[in-house]
Amino acid sequence: MKAVSEKQSGDCYVVTITVEAGSQTQPDSAPVVCMPDGRSAGTVVALTAETMGTGDDVLGKILMKGFVYALTEQDQLPETIVLYNGGAKLSVEGAETLADLKLMEAQGVEILTCGTCLNHYGLSEKLAVGSVTNMYRIAEVLSKAGKVIRP
Repeated sequence: MKAVSEKQSGDCYVVTITVEAGSQTQPDSAPVVCMPDGRSAGTVVALTAETMGTGDDVLGKILMKGFVYALTEQDQLPETIVLYNGGAKLSVEGAETLADLKLMEAQGVEILTCGTCLNHYGLSEKLAVGSVTNMYRIAEVLSKAGKVIRP
């Protein structure tokens, strides 16, 4: 096995690990590309409801709030968070997840909320983080993602 690192700029390095032919060691998974600002390239989180899991909606809201907070504590943040259907309610004024979404946005995470969903719930004027998007863009982001996380 051979490892080579190459400085790109500032604190950004590209590390290439080569496994020689005939080696017993095989890579465990696809490579993880980390962006200089700590985001994980190609990782998208899709928030589709204001609750997490099924069963009790009060508990589900607590779990979703905890999940979004937990994202802020990860070593690598997602590159993009898309919010659609009930998930659109997480990015508007008064949402308990708003501070954590704003924190991630300030660290370079792209926050995209479905405009049709905001309109449906009467929340178009209340978006408080990120930007409004459409289903074309959401489909594009999800289809190009290296990894999609959907709690």
